[in-house]
Amino acid sequence: MAVLNVFSCSKLPQIPKLHDPNLLLNPFSVSAQRIPSVSSPNHHDLQRSFSSSLPPQNPLLFSGQSISRAGFLALLSASLVFASDPALAFKGGGPYGSEVTRGQDLSGRDFSGKSLIKQDFKTSILRQAKFKGATLVGASFFDADLTGADLSDADLRGADFSLANVTKANLSNANLEGALATGNTSFRGSNITGADFTDVPLRDDQREYLCKVADGVNPTTGNATRDTLFCK
Repeated sequence: MAVLNVFSCSKLPQIPKLHDPNLLLNPFSVSAQRIPSVSSPNHHDLQRSFSSSLPPQNPLLFSGQSISRAGFLALLSASLVFASDPALAFKGGGPYGSEVTRGQDLSGRDFSGKSLIKQDFKTSILRQAKFKGATLVGASFFDADLTGADLSDADLRGADFSLANVTKANLSNANLEGALATGNTSFRGSNITGADFTDVPLRDDQREYLCKVADGVNPTTGNATRDTLFCK
């Protein structure tokens, strides 16, 4: 009886190791990006290539394994949802709760007397919004439009008004100690009677303008507005 000599058979294709870096899955494709060629008796090239709709870029690995296509699509779908819905992507912070206040049109809204510590109003439109007597310590109005807003008697210590438009606003008796007003922040046309600008970094042109209209004493700090602006 003939005995099969396994060592005399033609070379069998070598089974690739799982850790072969050439077999990493492309997260944008169902199949491997490259499959090693296998020689057949007829010497035909049986290599098959599976191209994806996107070029491979830095495969994501976890413990030496690739992300599955289903997992990737789920992650991509979630990203698209957050990108398309600003309400899910950016929520206002602070005690005001989960209401979205960043990047929103809040013109005419009434926040009077509310506690809005560190609330995020970045890039929001707040024309004629009412913040009378509100606690806005550390709140951010970065690049916001506060034209005509009522900020009278508000606690604005440490608030960020960088690049904000605060023209024609009512800042009477507001406490702005340590607030930021860098960049093109403008207070032109605003009522600042009794406002406290202690340690507010103002541009020279803004300081000069405010000194022309400054008057009164802040009822909370007892500081004269002109003194806090270093008016001559």
